[in-house]
Amino acid sequence: MCGIVGYIGKKPAYPVIINGLKKLEYRGYDSAGISVVDDKVKTYKCKGKIADLEKHIKGKDLNGVIGIGHTRWATHGEPNDTNAHPHKSQHGHFIIIHNGIIENYARLKNKLTEKGYKFNTETDTEVLANLIEHIYLKGKVSAEQAVRLALRKVIGAYGLVIICADEPEQLIAARKGSPLVIGIGEDEYFIASDATPIVEYTKSVVYLNDNNIAIVTKSELSLKTIGNNILTPKIQILDLDIGEIDKGDFEHFMLKEIFEQPRSIQDTFRGRISRERNTIHLGGLHKVMPKLVNARRIIIIGCGTSWHAALIGEYLFEEFARIPVEVEYASEFRYRNPVIHIDDVVIVISQSGETADTLAAVNQAREAGALVLGICNVAGSSIPRETQGGVYTHAGPEIGVASTKAFTAQVTVLTMMAMLIGKKRFILDEKKYEKFITELLRIPSKIEEILKNNDLYKKIAGLYVNSNNFIYLGRGYFFPVALEGALKLKEISYIHAEGYPAAEMKHGPIALIDENMPVVVIAPQDDSYEKIVSNIQEVKARGGIVIAVVNKGDKTISEIADHVFEVPSTVLALAPLLTVIPLQLLSYHIAVKRSCNVDQPRNLAKSVTVE
Repeated sequence: MCGIVGYIGKKPAYPVIINGLKKLEYRGYDSAGISVVDDKVKTYKCKGKIADLEKHIKGKDLNGVIGIGHTRWATHGEPNDTNAHPHKSQHGHFIIIHNGIIENYARLKNKLTEKGYKFNTETDTEVLANLIEHIYLKGKVSAEQAVRLALRKVIGAYGLVIICADEPEQLIAARKGSPLVIGIGEDEYFIASDATPIVEYTKSVVYLNDNNIAIVTKSELSLKTIGNNILTPKIQILDLDIGEIDKGDFEHFMLKEIFEQPRSIQDTFRGRISRERNTIHLGGLHKVMPKLVNARRIIIIGCGTSWHAALIGEYLFEEFARIPVEVEYASEFRYRNPVIHIDDVVIVISQSGETADTLAAVNQAREAGALVLGICNVAGSSIPRETQGGVYTHAGPEIGVASTKAFTAQVTVLTMMAMLIGKKRFILDEKKYEKFITELLRIPSKIEEILKNNDLYKKIAGLYVNSNNFIYLGRGYFFPVALEGALKLKEISYIHAEGYPAAEMKHGPIALIDENMPVVVIAPQDDSYEKIVSNIQEVKARGGIVIAVVNKGDKTISEIADHVFEVPSTVLALAPLLTVIPLQLLSYHIAVKRSCNVDQPRNLAKSVTVE
């Protein structure tokens, strides 16, 4: 989950590196560091964020046209100056930055200690640096050979960029499990964990696959496997605009991304829904559609917000396609022995396409013979490459750590998939199918209507800025929305919050209700409306505070609840796309009023690329 940047070329490396780190800071912000190469390798690092690093290196020698940089999310060793990257091998021959976890680091460390190596940090990365150096010195091999031989001894995940002080005119990059992309300029190359630091310089990129190693000079990119097989780099063109990774006039990326949802949802169904023909076309599923339509069972896998989207997908597929669905946490799926049939379809959901647990689930499902499909936001990432089909969300870059527009884009894709399969299975008749298409096309404008009331959410947030606990309740499609609303509040405001099915309140959570407990109820008009009215009355009878999300014009709940957020009406299956917006805005404004760092909440990082 750390951020990696490398540059080799003709321009000063430091501005490229530091600007790249700022764009990758959402991946980790415990500590940061850089190394630049001139007549020698100069390394500066410190605990804290990129701004702290800039203060630390002010006035230092930063000359050089080759450099590497790192922003850290701590795994091995607490965040401090010593554990910050880059790390240097004991005798100074190798300088290394690393995203990932070396699982067998303890065994390797013991062996190196026996050979006289001493360690100054608590990190697994220093172990790797010393392992490379030991092989380099003992075997009298090139830096490239030393890296390849060392990585064959490593168990775990890594995205690496390495400088050899004896061969300073090159960078060596390697990848297994942790993403790396190389940007190709004119007599210059850029290396990064994702494309955001690269797009302002070039749109021509090469994505490294697992077990790839790249040797990069100012004039050449050589690509090999760790086993020394020569590869031909596959150049791709980025579909990314520099303006998409800028905050614009918004105070935070999260708020910008909340307000981008009308566009991101529209971009997700653009070209896939024909208003004139009332059809849905998902090109990434065309070849696998027969097996998908005839699936015995669908298993949807995700983590965090993607898991909540998967839960909505379960309701959608079972109601409209009549295919049994199971929803799994990727982290649990991979560590048990799940029953997977060859006529099952496994759908994995990941914003980044690099989530470690989800990628492991992909491999497990494929080995079992299931059809594995991906829903992902990042073109060229690992999940689209490892799956047999899928659908991109087209939400655009999401920089805020707390996911917002990725969630609604994922739900949009799941909705289109369920409607299309339901139509092909003759579960959805033509009239209902056309109605869903019409209503889905209206969702962006309805979200715009909700966003116009931003000042209301800000006002209500001010009333609960000092609350210690929240409960979120919903029934049916709105239970996953309740979970997502609670997660958003926890992530960015550090207020304890839990989501429950509304009917389960009586089975325990009702004991928590008192005059200090805000209860957020997602309650648009549906078949269970009267029952959720009863749930609200039970909360009020015990002195609880009710914040309700209701349809515009609601009379009954509006008279009972303390506060009401209105959303436009739509068909029930699409209502999660609307009802989640007020919860995002409420969480955002509470966090801002609590002076929390909304875009970089403590202990979190955007892409969980390590276990």
